[in-house]
Amino acid sequence: MSDASGGLGSSRKIQLGAMMFLQYAIWGAWAPVLSSYLLNDLGFSGGQVGWVYALLPLATIIAPLIGGQVADRYFATERVIGFLAVTGGVLLIAVARMTDFRAMLVLMLVYCMLYAPTLALTNSIAMINLKDSEKEFGAIRVWGTLGWIAAGWMLTGWRWLGGSDLLPAVRGDMLLLAGALSILMGLQSLTLPHTPPQKEGVSPWAFLESMKMLRFKDFAVFVGITFVVATELEFYYILTAPFLESETIGISSRNVPAVMTIAQVAEIFVMAFLLSWSLGKYGMRKTLAIGVIAWPIRYVIFAIGSPAWLVIASLTLHGFCYVFFFVAAFIYVDKVAPPDIRASAQSLIAIIALGMGRFLGSLFAGQVRDFFTTDAGTNWTNVFLVPCALTILCAVAFLLFFREESEPAPAVPEPAVGP
Repeated sequence: MSDASGGLGSSRKIQLGAMMFLQYAIWGAWAPVLSSYLLNDLGFSGGQVGWVYALLPLATIIAPLIGGQVADRYFATERVIGFLAVTGGVLLIAVARMTDFRAMLVLMLVYCMLYAPTLALTNSIAMINLKDSEKEFGAIRVWGTLGWIAAGWMLTGWRWLGGSDLLPAVRGDMLLLAGALSILMGLQSLTLPHTPPQKEGVSPWAFLESMKMLRFKDFAVFVGITFVVATELEFYYILTAPFLESETIGISSRNVPAVMTIAQVAEIFVMAFLLSWSLGKYGMRKTLAIGVIAWPIRYVIFAIGSPAWLVIASLTLHGFCYVFFFVAAFIYVDKVAPPDIRASAQSLIAIIALGMGRFLGSLFAGQVRDFFTTDAGTNWTNVFLVPCALTILCAVAFLLFFREESEPAPAVPEPAVGP
């Protein structure tokens, strides 16, 4: 009997791991390199690219009103994921053929509204169907980062094989790959454990309950710095690929998807080996401080722009930038929030950082790129000095004004959403 139970458990973990792999492979296929395609191939302005990238953060704000409530109250979660994934995949394949900004913006908005709910739904279905989510979820979620990495290498492999020559009618190969992976995820969802609606879903406005925590100075400082840092995250996500392809660095467009996965490899390493060690040895405040300081270091290297090997090596700093700040931030929020509003506090920080911060940051990064672009090209030094200056201010403000608050009983945080 135990063998059968163990076999069932292993099979379920494989199903959930495959789901996470595809969930983030979809995102990892288009997000790192779509900006280069829009700027260099379609001739979009930085402002237009910023709007395209702002759609997913916008959708993450609205998504709890849609996907979560539907799955909580009306339909089985795996069926909701399947419908959203297949429909989204078809839309991405259609977007791959588009060259008009307005038409692409409309379809990408619809796509992002379909994709954003799946970020929470995949976390939810995994934790519901794991025997001990506290111990087992990390091993499932890591497959998402592996999926992001695999998508980058698949796209590079496609381009080495002759990509556009093989299918000349398809212009946006990253969108085509993402669409195919999305349809595959929709089909894979048919194998997921049946997870019927819970009937008593959490209110999408639950985060409002945690607003009262902003009355405390340290928490308000923390939230403000998190918001600003989140805006500067988009300089990395939107502008790194065109920067690497520019004459300043000179990496071939076919190699950029694979090169950018260096950041996710570093993220896995830092998450697996360094975060818990740092929290234990240095505490929350110093761990967060390391995360904040890593941001301007990366942008200083980008602004200098040479030697090229150092710029590529600096991609590893993403592990510290993202894990030591954003992942640690979710742990911090869970630690300081009163037990009765912990989930609400997690929603609040997710909406402020991953929603509002990244939405405004996408628009800001696109406008800054346009401001420093002339007929002679883009002045990448000036572009990256902007997030460098802002993250330096954040680091100084954090060190001067943030003090870790008293520590209540520990609990398990909601996992951070993002690559």
